[in-house]
Amino acid sequence: MIAVVQRVRRAWVEVSGDRVGEIGVGLLVFVGVLAGDDEEDASWLARKLLGLRIFPDAEGKMNLDTAAVGGGFLLIPNFTLGADLRKGNRPSFNLAAPPEQAEALFDRLADLMKEAGARVETGRFGAMMEIGAEMFGPVTLVVDTAVRHRPRRA
Repeated sequence: MIAVVQRVRRAWVEVSGDRVGEIGVGLLVFVGVLAGDDEEDASWLARKLLGLRIFPDAEGKMNLDTAAVGGGFLLIPNFTLGADLRKGNRPSFNLAAPPEQAEALFDRLADLMKEAGARVETGRFGAMMEIGAEMFGPVTLVVDTAVRHRPRRA
């Protein structure tokens, strides 16, 4: 699984003009599920997102996690994160998981985070969404569960 994480003051998502998710301070997270991802990837990503310390403390250092600032998470399913751009200029999405698997793992990620006590809102899987955000930073991170399989670099 791959996630693009943005620290926000507020974020929202609409489908067909209806607001289906909204948070105040927190993390806007675009989530891509790749072929071969499994329950362990969802669990690892949930723990990583919940533990990210990217909010400023009293000294202005990125030292607080989302819970410490009373924040929430807005998770947006985004299969385009599985794009393969190695050949040509038109993306291939053969790295993305099949829709049924992707939706199940996206839902599992949201459930795991909720079970841990986080406030989680989501976009709608497979829908055309309009997403808005007021960025706080900017702070943007890419979190890829594949790193848990690779040895650390020196």
